[in-house]
Amino acid sequence: MRYHCIVVLSVIATDLRASLAEPLSPPWDNMHIKHSWNAVPTNWVSLGRPPSGTTIDLYIALKPNHEDALTDALYEVSEPGNPRYRAHLTKEQVADLVAPRPETLELVNSWLEHHNISSISMTHAGSTLKLKGVSVTQANTLLGASYQVYRHVERGETIVRTVGYSLPRALHLHVLTVVPTTSFVSPRTQWQTPRNDSSGETVGLAKSASGEPVTMLSGRAKVDYVTPSFLRWLYDTEAYRPNAMDRNVLGIVGLLGDTPSPADMEAFMRKYRDAVDATYYKVVKINGGGYDPTRPHEEANLDIQYAEAMAYPTPHIFYSLGRGPSRNDWLVTWLEYILDQRDIPQTISISYTYEERWTSREHAFHVCNMFAMLGSLGVSVLVASGNDGIGRGTCVNRDGRVRFIPTFPATCPWVTVVGGTTDYEPEVAARFSGGGFSDHFERPLYQRRSVPTFLEDLGSRYQGLYNDSGRGIPDIAAQSMNLPIFFKGQEQREFGTSGATPIVAGIISLLNDWLISTGRYPLGFLNPWLYGKGLAALDDITQGSNPGCGMDGFSAIAGWDPVRFTRLNTCSLSMLDDPGLIRRSRVSERLSFAE
Repeated sequence: MRYHCIVVLSVIATDLRASLAEPLSPPWDNMHIKHSWNAVPTNWVSLGRPPSGTTIDLYIALKPNHEDALTDALYEVSEPGNPRYRAHLTKEQVADLVAPRPETLELVNSWLEHHNISSISMTHAGSTLKLKGVSVTQANTLLGASYQVYRHVERGETIVRTVGYSLPRALHLHVLTVVPTTSFVSPRTQWQTPRNDSSGETVGLAKSASGEPVTMLSGRAKVDYVTPSFLRWLYDTEAYRPNAMDRNVLGIVGLLGDTPSPADMEAFMRKYRDAVDATYYKVVKINGGGYDPTRPHEEANLDIQYAEAMAYPTPHIFYSLGRGPSRNDWLVTWLEYILDQRDIPQTISISYTYEERWTSREHAFHVCNMFAMLGSLGVSVLVASGNDGIGRGTCVNRDGRVRFIPTFPATCPWVTVVGGTTDYEPEVAARFSGGGFSDHFERPLYQRRSVPTFLEDLGSRYQGLYNDSGRGIPDIAAQSMNLPIFFKGQEQREFGTSGATPIVAGIISLLNDWLISTGRYPLGFLNPWLYGKGLAALDDITQGSNPGCGMDGFSAIAGWDPVRFTRLNTCSLSMLDDPGLIRRSRVSERLSFAE
């Protein structure tokens, strides 16, 4: 009887091994939704299926072996007082921190092999897999998707996206997101050309070191033309001369085919910096980006002219990014490119944003993780907060509820967000300056002390219209009104956080120049410094608000607020000067606060 039982058990074990070796239903057929919309996002309309033969490049972002390893290391190298402060990581060290578990790679590769996909490349120690030239038909099968061509009703832009996609259940714990899938984002420039302005914000002129006149209205100075000489006087950088031009670089990101004009740059720099050799900037074309100096764009001109006006003669790189035939995600494409470079600019300015609500949380996390990689490598990234206050239009969601609209990538905790100001004595928040709270990202550690003070002051006002536990923006601000530029040979005024962002980037680039020229490491990720030790070098702005969504918006108060935080004032940098420093100029002794 005992022998019989053993035979029966042996037969059962044999059958079990056989069933495991040859499953009746492959696990890859057990699909579950990863992300979907219940309708086509606002302002997009479907044009139907893509033409036969259309291909896309798919990026599969894998979850790391240790979820918080990268951000923990980023804080260590970014917090003053930490023993590892500004001991930035190498690319190899970053790759180790973001590497997925070995079983993740094995599982995902097995899934791709099951679908006969072989054109696979790995980036950043395998944290992202790139599938080159996948047909839309194959992508639909792989992801349980229905890719279509969508057109933006306002800008006419077309993209290939799906309103939902799925993954095998076995992969949900291993895959963060797949790009491009459900993120319906259209980058918007953050500049505007003033027309007839009845608000009074474009009247008057502040007196600068160059002797420009000032008009006093309503108890404050109103600026009519915020020239580079005024900005360099206001932010106390006019005496500093860069010394690390062979090592320090400032990068400008250009999208939508926007490119600058060297002729306009020359005219601008001749008039406002008395410089005749400032037309040089390197243009790098990415993903179908172009460069036609005869067809410049205001955004590109504004960005490059004010970055160079502040940081001249620091070398500049303008990244011209196109969408290419496969219409990939613009930000992921640029980040993949820049992280793959051996030499990366120490300071980067991005003046484009889109609404956070039309990107999935997982997609936003993927993009933000790549910004964290840049910060850990020692790169300071400045991003515009937007020009729509707390949101454009009525801000009514598809469910009929009103909700303030934060902008991305500004809401990423690992970038420094720049809002806009205007006027002088006192400087006040520009009414269009974007600001608010993220719906995707929780409040970062560096904001744990400053933001609750604002929320306590705000009380129950706007309750339910924003995420009171989210990452708050902006982090810093600068002049953003009445910025003269040259465009197609003519001088005109612009305004927007597009102008404030390269202005701040230029100041940060000067700080990095001073640090590098004195044998020190660049600033890298700025926010722990800005919200901590750097507070002593910042001037608080306590007037103004940022209306939107048909409401008054948030108001500036003492301390941090979602209109703008504080303005970098290098006059205050001498407060924590290094007594052993050999000073070369008035500004260099103030810049020593960065140490």
